[in-house]
Amino acid sequence: MSVFSTFAIYFIIWWITLFVVLPLGVRTQAEENDVVPGTVESAPARFRALRVVLLTTVIAAVIHLGWYVLSVKLGYDIDAIPRFAPKFY
Repeated sequence: MSVFSTFAIYFIIWWITLFVVLPLGVRTQAEENDVVPGTVESAPARFRALRVVLLTTVIAAVIHLGWYVLSVKLGYDIDAIPRFAPKFY
């Protein structure tokens, strides 16, 4: 597998993980009782971008490492997943 393919898969995993990590630990302006005029109450009170990026990177790296070991080193691929649905052809 090429380096570009490995990086592309890591990027996809990172992007999906980002949307899982974004809502973790977020407190809204309504929860903080500090609503800024002109914003909605559900807006984050403090957005911690560095924390989100670092947590996403660590979690995505662990998932990517697991995928890499299973697929490249141990040889598991999409055909190793058992087929539960019947074949219709």
